[in-house]
Amino acid sequence: MESSNTEARFSTAALYATVFLPFAFGHYVSFVFRAINAVLAPYLVESLQLSAAQLGLLSSAYFVSFGLAQLPVGLALDRYGPRRVQLVLLGVAALGSLLFAAGNGFGALFIARILTGLGLSACFMGSIKALSYWVDTPKLPSIHGYLLAVGGLGAMSATLPVELALQYLNWRALFVVLAGVTLVPALVIYFVTPHEPLVDRITRWPSLRSLLEVYRDRAFRRTISLLLPAHAVAFGLQGLWMGQWLQDVGGLSERHAATLLFIGMGAIVVGSLSIGNITEWAGRRFGMKPLDVAGIGVGLFITVQVLAVLNIVPLIPVITVAFTLIGTIAGLEYTIVAQSVPPALTGRAATCLNLLIFFGAFVVQSGFGFIVSVWQPDAARHYPVVAFQTAFAAAVALQLPGFVAWLLRRRRSSQR
Repeated sequence: MESSNTEARFSTAALYATVFLPFAFGHYVSFVFRAINAVLAPYLVESLQLSAAQLGLLSSAYFVSFGLAQLPVGLALDRYGPRRVQLVLLGVAALGSLLFAAGNGFGALFIARILTGLGLSACFMGSIKALSYWVDTPKLPSIHGYLLAVGGLGAMSATLPVELALQYLNWRALFVVLAGVTLVPALVIYFVTPHEPLVDRITRWPSLRSLLEVYRDRAFRRTISLLLPAHAVAFGLQGLWMGQWLQDVGGLSERHAATLLFIGMGAIVVGSLSIGNITEWAGRRFGMKPLDVAGIGVGLFITVQVLAVLNIVPLIPVITVAFTLIGTIAGLEYTIVAQSVPPALTGRAATCLNLLIFFGAFVVQSGFGFIVSVWQPDAARHYPVVAFQTAFAAAVALQLPGFVAWLLRRRRSSQR
């Protein structure tokens, strides 16, 4: 059964109602859990007396389990289809949320966070896989943009709405509610989403050697050298440390910090919907390749972080929004990789890319916490300005080699 023929059997409304929305809601939930600790952190620290290092490890546990699951999840999606995979994994995520609500120490919460990350690890790739069955290829880029925007809405929901909810219920009750919310897309997928056609299902697992082909591809390595560090920094900091930075350095209250994070996460939606159009416009107007657009974006992203290192306090609100808005440039990584690697590698390349992004986010988020925890907090458990300046400087240093390498390649190509 061909995807175009299958799509013809559905109206646009039916396609959105039965395929896009159920899977996109799962993607929405994954972003809620990914970003929630930026607001939740002070409550966890107060309740469990966590250090900055423990807080960074706890939050980043989501990324490491999410990332490590990408290879087996990608293979499972190809073999069993996104419908079956999502039904199982969303149940695991709900269990993780319940265990988080019941946890009484760092170890218990860490395990629960790992389970949650594992359970939500197929939300993005599963959505893309499901849409590929029912949507014609020329329409996929715009649909993917909508999917990314839904993720941004999830990140927004994890900021001010969570802070407001915590005025009426404690964080443990909130995670019980989130467990129920996590089961909603699973139920909708089970009762509403049609079964996938059996085309292109793999009958056996690919070998590890076939996966390593991706890392040997020169175009793949060049792309990730520029964009992977920026992607990891964007994911790692906006999901936790931007909120702490706003309170400890900017002096904002929990409510004001959550409000600014809400605006910043809204910028993700704007950026996700705009970056594709900007890239296409730059190509038509100036003949720029997507990688060059990405390089300029990474340069701007690094500049924003340098402003954070310089601690220009009046610019903190602008820095916060610019960080999330410009950080969406890293999303071009998926498009550039898909266009650059051989067609036979595109599926494995996307899966390997996800693994690297989330492992990188784990390193950045936990590493940022370890750097900050070198300094002692005050009585209110706020860390000094120099702690965050040092951590942001380390983040900048992580991104500079790939950015400089891109500049040198671009300079050499312009001289030919």
